[in-house]
Amino acid sequence: MILAADLGGTKCTLILFEICGRRLRPLSRLTVPTAEFSSIEELLEGFSAHLEREGQSLENGRLQSAAFGVAGVIVDDRAVSNNLAWTVTRERIAKVLALRASEVSLLNDVEAAASSLIHLAAGDLLPLNSSTPEPRLPKLYIAAGTGLGESILFWNGDGYQVSPCEAGLTDFAPANEEEIALLKFLLGRMPRVATEELVSGRGFRFIHEALFPQAHHAFFDDPQVDAAARITQQAFGKTCAACERTLHIWTRIYGSEAGNMALRTLPFGGVYIGGGVALKILSKLKDGTFVRAFCDKALLSAELERIPIYVVLNQDATALGAAYAALDSVNRVSKSRDIETGEQSC
Repeated sequence: MILAADLGGTKCTLILFEICGRRLRPLSRLTVPTAEFSSIEELLEGFSAHLEREGQSLENGRLQSAAFGVAGVIVDDRAVSNNLAWTVTRERIAKVLALRASEVSLLNDVEAAASSLIHLAAGDLLPLNSSTPEPRLPKLYIAAGTGLGESILFWNGDGYQVSPCEAGLTDFAPANEEEIALLKFLLGRMPRVATEELVSGRGFRFIHEALFPQAHHAFFDDPQVDAAARITQQAFGKTCAACERTLHIWTRIYGSEAGNMALRTLPFGGVYIGGGVALKILSKLKDGTFVRAFCDKALLSAELERIPIYVVLNQDATALGAAYAALDSVNRVSKSRDIETGEQSC
């Protein structure tokens, strides 16, 4: 068995998989608010209790490996995250799960989600245009959530290799007068405006306050309220014209940033939109705003129209990618042992 997890600042998802040859079959899944737990140990103990209620256990010696996608940077054997208060290390996880540290993998969550693409079913992807992916050419994974994560997938001769990057921290590039006004507003609040200040959950409020100051909402003054959620709810409910316009501008900026990354990587293997925000504004992504902004790149617009764009519908993509990374590790160890004993796997 393999235990995989998606550790985020808002919620955590843990999935126990059974190994079926080269595929994985989920046995049990649990999603919980991150704030309910004070440490990674407490989270894993909570998952163990969940398994016991389902008549399963991690203590029967069948657990072979664990891999966690974490919203942060992986440095040596630990995760460094601004959004996760816990200390997450391979050693601490291994101790709770009775594994060796070498049997535990830590991955950046965007890297893990990008790794899941080759394992997704057709129903896990929603096409936003009619283009067809070309085999073995680069792919791009982009995900807006608490921040903006991006990864490039290159064909290395045997399969796709994920190359993490920090493109979300590049400078925001305004494309029109409206976005120039937005940039000036943010420069009054911060010394430098990164793309993820806008293409993230917090970007909704920034856009609304910068461009529609006359439409101030009372929930802006309540730190317990998710402003992005309320803005998008009112936009879809058509109860606030400023919110509708905010959603439109945010989607356009997101599409433009994806197009910018496409110019840098030429991902004719496909662009894949993940992250929590995409699923919450799915109907807006489908109305053409994102695709038009993506393709609006002057002389290269026709070329960008050839790039297929998909929304990743599978909410467990991060955990799934981490699980297959763990499976690869298990298979490498198994192959190594076979060679050492003089046996050959069929």
